Amino acid sequence: MGSEATSADAQTVAATRKADIIVYGGTSSAVIAAVQAKKMGKSVIVVSPDKHLGGLTSGGLGFTDTGNKEVIGGLSREFYQRLYQHYQKDASWQWQKKEEYGNKGQGTPALDGANRTMWIFEPHAAEGVYEDFVKEYGLTIYRNEWLDRSAKGITKKGGSITSIRTLSGNVYEGKMFIDATYEGDLMAAAGVKFHVGREANSVYNEKWNGVQVGVFQHRHYFKDKISPYKIEGDPKSGLLPEVSALPPGKNGEGDDKIQAYCFRMCLSNHPDNRIPFPKPEGYDPNRYELYARVFKAGWRETYDKFDPIPNRKTDTNNHGPFSTDYIGKNYDYPNASYERRRQIIKEHELYQKGLMYFLQNDARVPADVQDKMKQWGLPKDEFKDNGGWPHQLYIREARRMLGEFVMTEADALGKTKVPNPIGMGSYALDSHNAQRFVTEDGYVQNEGDIGVHPDKPYSIAYGSILPKENECNNLLVSVCVSSSHIAYGSIRMEPVFMILGQSAATAAALAIDSKVSPQKLPYEKLKEVLLKDKQRLEW
Repeated sequence: MGSEATSADAQTVAATRKADIIVYGGTSSAVIAAVQAKKMGKSVIVVSPDKHLGGLTSGGLGFTDTGNKEVIGGLSREFYQRLYQHYQKDASWQWQKKEEYGNKGQGTPALDGANRTMWIFEPHAAEGVYEDFVKEYGLTIYRNEWLDRSAKGITKKGGSITSIRTLSGNVYEGKMFIDATYEGDLMAAAGVKFHVGREANSVYNEKWNGVQVGVFQHRHYFKDKISPYKIEGDPKSGLLPEVSALPPGKNGEGDDKIQAYCFRMCLSNHPDNRIPFPKPEGYDPNRYELYARVFKAGWRETYDKFDPIPNRKTDTNNHGPFSTDYIGKNYDYPNASYERRRQIIKEHELYQKGLMYFLQNDARVPADVQDKMKQWGLPKDEFKDNGGWPHQLYIREARRMLGEFVMTEADALGKTKVPNPIGMGSYALDSHNAQRFVTEDGYVQNEGDIGVHPDKPYSIAYGSILPKENECNNLLVSVCVSSSHIAYGSIRMEPVFMILGQSAATAAALAIDSKVSPQKLPYEKLKEVLLKDKQRLEW
């Protein structure tokens, strides 16, 4: 992450820069918001903490979580159509022939000829599409620019943000602002109320929020009785690493825990395009003793989430009871200082690199698992400035705004009709584990992993990207949207963030034209433009 004091791309003399719309963030949502603002004739500046655009979409998450593809419209769909065009070119298939690629996607083929879309892709291909958008639309982007989160970082007048300031001293003035970060830093600095952690089920009359001990909806739990103690079965010997000593709490109660983060590694098994997993600094094989015990009990699902993307690569995600998710080590991330966040990110990186090194080299790993693991490595042609390691940690959830409308479980399950829809979602309510604890009978278990499928695709309310007007009347929030923890489990998908980025920019532009706050913008006006721009609003 960028330094507190300096900014590589900033000038030595602080500048004041002005545009109609200021977008803060470098995510997929941020780029799409800027494109839409430009298409609507507005001047726009993207203030991006990141050097690389696209967030998770260009940061390793190439096996797109889409749910029902029919609900992905507008610029979000165009993004996947551009990837389709990319993979039509022979030059895009360097490490395998196109016909050798298995074309496996989530629910539909990856390369969907009928709709001319590509849902599964390499990180650099996604980043290339975002950079194409930047060039084609002449977007103004200042990179490595970090919001000053002190009181000096934001100037407000009469409920409106007039300007924001970055750590390099540059000032950005605008009529409308969009927070498109995973963390919601601009939203928080603007004094907008938000929530971190899991609400009790009683708050929004939900079933799947809060603590969920004994609820196992994926295969990310300990199926066998595994001892959490250094000497198996002996509590006096102390707990193994990566196990919490705290009780898990009562089911249905809220807490300040959030679902686990990991890096979505892109791996290659092409001998000419792979870097062996390095032994990370401070590597301690005993951190992974729990994993060794899982293998000893007969578990053999190591490769179940090595999802194939083009060119003999994977999008490798967390799978099983002990995997790439660094459970319980991110609770303070959402509100943490930049310095502390960098530390948390580094800890996740060292944990995960250690895990891969363990799988390739430790005698406790079964021979068949180890032999296969030795065929994989980090790709030489991805994340080249970072040794093949992704530049973006998967921030599955951080702050969530408490806005004009809170999306809840019933909304995300398609059981309600939300007011003023601006886009759609369709993915399962999906939360990763939030804690790993010792059960009453002395074994290790995970908690928090939920996967509940909606009845049908659902609409997302305009009010969920709007702060309450008395808190801020010229800000829209396209990623840290107003929703409960469990509803966010479905909304938090990259195609949806692009959809919401487009809708936020549309509302911002129309609010400028109408000289009203986004909260007072007539919905019919917004709906008309969203439909014209091929957004899907209702099922």
